[in-house]
Amino acid sequence: MAGRRVNVNVGVLGHIDSGKTALARALSTTASTAAFDKQPQSRERGITLDLGFSCFSVPLPARLRAALPASAAASGAEPEPGEPQLQVTLVDCPGHASLIRTIIGGAQIIDLMMLVIDVTKGMQTQSAECLVIGQIACQKLIVVLNKTDLLAEGKRQAAIDKMTKKMQKTLENTNQLSVGAPDPLAALLWEPFICWTTFMEASTEEMARFRGAPIIPVAAKPGGPEAPETEAPQGISELIEVVKKVKSMQMFHMPVTSAMQGDRLGICVTQFDPKLLERGLVCAPESLHTVHAAIISVEKIPYFRAPLQTKAKFHITVGHETVMGRLMFFSPAPDSFDHEPVLDSFDFSREYLFQEQYLEKDLAPAGTDSDEADKMTGQAAEGCCPRQQWALVEFEKPVTCPRLCLVIGSRLDADIHANMCRLAFHGVLLHGLEDKDYAESFLPRLKVYKLKHKHGFVERVMDDHSVIGRSLFKKETNIQLFVGLKVNLSTGELGVIDSAFGQSGKFKIHIPGGLSAESKKMLTPTLKKRGRAGRGEAVKPEEGAERPEPAQHVAISLSFKRYVFDTHKRMVQSP
Repeated sequence: MAGRRVNVNVGVLGHIDSGKTALARALSTTASTAAFDKQPQSRERGITLDLGFSCFSVPLPARLRAALPASAAASGAEPEPGEPQLQVTLVDCPGHASLIRTIIGGAQIIDLMMLVIDVTKGMQTQSAECLVIGQIACQKLIVVLNKTDLLAEGKRQAAIDKMTKKMQKTLENTNQLSVGAPDPLAALLWEPFICWTTFMEASTEEMARFRGAPIIPVAAKPGGPEAPETEAPQGISELIEVVKKVKSMQMFHMPVTSAMQGDRLGICVTQFDPKLLERGLVCAPESLHTVHAAIISVEKIPYFRAPLQTKAKFHITVGHETVMGRLMFFSPAPDSFDHEPVLDSFDFSREYLFQEQYLEKDLAPAGTDSDEADKMTGQAAEGCCPRQQWALVEFEKPVTCPRLCLVIGSRLDADIHANMCRLAFHGVLLHGLEDKDYAESFLPRLKVYKLKHKHGFVERVMDDHSVIGRSLFKKETNIQLFVGLKVNLSTGELGVIDSAFGQSGKFKIHIPGGLSAESKKMLTPTLKKRGRAGRGEAVKPEEGAERPEPAQHVAISLSFKRYVFDTHKRMVQSP
């Protein structure tokens, strides 16, 4: 925003051949060099291959006059003549499934999304993907039912009304749906692939913002692409009237003294060959950083049918770049699941629980062992998933981006003809790791731990304060690493691992408080025959040897934490 103009960026998104470029052409009064498929490749293939930029202007509504710069008297500048204008920049995005990277990149700079629907076909796969992108990237939506001229004239209004109701159903507030009920968007497209019981209210809240969005019927290019230009578009003035209703603070395609994120800016440089310039970013010093890895907040997109697994690779879109990245998911400690989410920072002083996968309702977590896994599985089944989860993303190649930028994870290698959502999750980049040796220099600061549990049995008593244990370790385990760790006996005593006992994995436990009388009674040995001979058969002396065994088994349990990035692989127990 500069001078007497207020600019708003409107993304034009939708399925391929829904008429997005024709709509942008019908709306626009000024085009950039990248508008309306001017690239030779686009003309040759007959589809949009890159972002297109164009604009139109209308008088600035009175309610938006406050967005104008301070008066000339206050700023010392000469007042600009003429009526203040609202400038609408149209960002025409591709619709082909293989160009989803470009679509996501365009969504990074839009303030409002114009979802273009072919009224003769309704919602299609990429229409739905664009709607998911809109949920993540912007707060406002306008639905444009295009190609109304292709409907039979006598049945046109009825068909428009029917499609309008379908779209209203898709966009209605899903907060009122109980867990297990189908989401309207998923019901239209991905019903065979969605497990409804995995939906979370937190994720369906995103759709609520689009409830009641305007739905405008138009014919951007009556008669189709080959029709003469004399055919006037239909419904365009009504659509422009709806777009006055959005507030923004940017500037485009006019003489300016400054620019900001999202602006389409032309720069005149003398004696410069534009062919030598590659697409990139223009920014103030220190405003962008090149990172090799990042800590991001994560929220799964409910229409993505597969679990989000640790160590899995996804296409990660950060700013305008899309690269492959490997993820490691983690959550708060179980007693902090209900903590209020923090959306703009990451606390390195806290401890976090490693997860084998992103936790969802009704999805058993795979991030912990034994008893703790059972406990947390129960929590997830009862709807006690953490309110916030994070991931460490390690990029295959460095990316340049600002802090707190939008992150979108996708599986773009999926079959583009499959009836499925490829957008997996979204989040915010909270902390970027700029050192390429971050694994050694930085990750030890990240206190993500795994819970470990081991179980064994008491073999025999040595004295009132010592017992011998077995089955807790393997024969080859270096038991010296576990010396000093506390263990619990099923009889209630607390013990400490004292030393190894022999070479078979047995170990000695010291009982500081001594064994109780009941415990000693349980552990009093009885004689048991080792022989296996049948009745009436002679038993060999070595087979008939007797050995003492406890009268009743007493279990030993050992629990500890092991921090994922601890270079010393230490085992830690709570005090």
